[in-house]
Amino acid sequence: MHYNAIWLSDIHLGYRDCKANFLLDFLNKTHTNRLYLVGDVVDLWAMKRSFLWPPSHHEVLRKIIDLANNGTRVIYIPGNHDDLMREVAGTVLLNIEIHQQFVHTTHEGKKLLLLHGDEFDHAVLCSRFARLAGDAGYSLLLHFNRWSNALRRCWGLPYWSLAQYVKNRVRNARAAIIAFEEAAAKEAVRQEADGIVCGHIHQPEIRTIDGILYCNDGDWVESCTALVEHRQGKLELLHWGDLQQAIKCDQAANDSTISAPYSLPRLS
Repeated sequence: MHYNAIWLSDIHLGYRDCKANFLLDFLNKTHTNRLYLVGDVVDLWAMKRSFLWPPSHHEVLRKIIDLANNGTRVIYIPGNHDDLMREVAGTVLLNIEIHQQFVHTTHEGKKLLLLHGDEFDHAVLCSRFARLAGDAGYSLLLHFNRWSNALRRCWGLPYWSLAQYVKNRVRNARAAIIAFEEAAAKEAVRQEADGIVCGHIHQPEIRTIDGILYCNDGDWVESCTALVEHRQGKLELLHWGDLQQAIKCDQAANDSTISAPYSLPRLS
């Protein structure tokens, strides 16, 4: 699959709930002219608490560097969990461009403002106690998410985000998400853009707010999603876990139509 552009954010390499294997599968099966990393690629906060760097996380980072060295323009906009990289915004590191924010022009000529999004998160901007309380609750939710998916794997079921399910059904959480989205749309208006792409809240979405296109590419901790621009300019959210499950089902259906087993001859 080839795209004009791919947006990824909130990968959180170095955090135990990062779905690095899902992301590596996605990167190996897609091609793009531009890859946008919209913040929180490496979770420096989590690594400061407890260092974790499994092989799959290293492979994701190496894959991104390989893409940058082999013709893909990689643009990295640091987030709050990798905010140390904001100090070197405006430079190029390992062929990866680092920017505070960026503007992408689509095939149809629409200007999309790109930034991580922590600028709009009132929970981040308020007291340290509230932020820590929110982090603790979220970590507990991801703990249950991890165990629920372990059971689903045992039963042969695809990945499913319990965390996403809960967030979308808690009134206060849903209200906070809407407030974030509206604040992002206002920033796009202020900067005279046609739309905005961000991450940060781990809530994949494409919708129009007062004439402004709001896009959130989601994350690779809960939803395993990417925002893509097709060659004709259409924007789409890819839910990678769901997509791969659909492909497996199609393959199984095709296999069931074969009346007798058939094997290719061994090549010497």
